Amino acid sequence: MMHSKLPIALVVEDEAAVRDVAVVLFEESQMCVMACDNAEKAFATLCEHGNETAVLFADIRLAGLMDGVDLAHRVKRMWPHVRIILTSGYAGSRSDLPDDVVYMPKPWLALDVLMQAERAAVAMHAR
Repeated sequence: MMHSKLPIALVVEDEAAVRDVAVVLFEESQMCVMACDNAEKAFATLCEHGNETAVLFADIRLAGLMDGVDLAHRVKRMWPHVRIILTSGYAGSRSDLPDDVVYMPKPWLALDVLMQAERAAVAMHAR
C-alpha cells in the first residue's frame, strides 16, 4: 500500500461515506492516503508510519476509547510535524484542542480540505 516517498494523509472517520469523500480529496493532493474508522487503529498506523505522515484528518467524535481530540494530543506529543485537522458536526464537541490544530466544522468544503492537504504536503517537503 505504501508508494515511493509520498507523504501520508491519515483519515480517521467512522462514517464510511464521509471517510470516502475525504480520502478522494487527499488523493487529489498527491498523497498516499490511509483511512481508519477509529482512533485506536489510527494510532497503530501512526506508530508504523508516523514519520512519513504529513496530515491527520480526524473526526472528533469517534467510537472507542479515544476520540479525535485524545488522538490529536498524542500525535502532537509523538509526531509534532504532523498537521492535524479535526472536524465535527457538533458545535462545541471538545474545546481542549492542542495548539496549531485546524478545526473544520461539518459539513466541510472540499476546497478547504484541499488547501489544508496542500499546506501539509508543502510543510512535509520542507522538513
